Amino acid sequence: MSARYWPALLRSASLIGFLLLWQGLAWWLQDPLLPSPWVVLTQFWWHLTEGALLYHLGVTLARVVVIFFIAMLLGTLIGVLMGRFRLVDLVLDGLLVLGLNIPALVVIILCYLWLGLTDWAAIAAVVINKVPTVVVTVREGARAIDRSLLQVAQVFKVPPMRRFFHVYLPQLYPYLMASARSGMALIWKIVLVVELLGRSNGMGFQLGTFFQFFDITSILAYTLAFIIIVLCVEGLLLRPLERYLNRWRP
Repeated sequence: MSARYWPALLRSASLIGFLLLWQGLAWWLQDPLLPSPWVVLTQFWWHLTEGALLYHLGVTLARVVVIFFIAMLLGTLIGVLMGRFRLVDLVLDGLLVLGLNIPALVVIILCYLWLGLTDWAAIAAVVINKVPTVVVTVREGARAIDRSLLQVAQVFKVPPMRRFFHVYLPQLYPYLMASARSGMALIWKIVLVVELLGRSNGMGFQLGTFFQFFDITSILAYTLAFIIIVLCVEGLLLRPLERYLNRWRP
């Protein structure tokens, strides 16, 4: 068997092992608080075909996409400036440390109090929580840029925009991909808290409703929807994009 299939086989084996362990624990405990994978899958299908899963998932995905692009754009811009210019780094470093350490729950509550229980307040709360983590990663990438390559491009009179997109930006790609991956995971988690606390739709709102009724099976069914989306984003978007962006590397 070709070596290129081994990573996929190992990932599949770990997933199958987890499902077998889950099934074994469910069978051994016989407790409604731990339904079996088949029961969860059945409930997931019901929510998908007859329930409101698609609606709430669509609402949450829309928020996640908007927040992701705003946070990545702002974080990348600020990170590049802080990594490139010493004065900007000194001015904003204190605010960056503050942003990294303020609890997400505090930011969410303040945004709701100041802006009202609106979608814009929810988006602002998550963006404020996410931007500092992007800035930290991109700043380190900007500091690690090989200046000699930029000097060579300048000697050969490469136009500034071409120099930025073909010499500077490719060196940032690994850091941007790391920010994108960590950002996606963080945004999912904070969006759910935001929806739980102050929205009347979305996955977080539904999970809060299920919690009130101790509906463990539905909670796990909605979690399964998250897992499917995350695996699709990773396998169909992030990994192909990473390979494409790093195609110039040996």
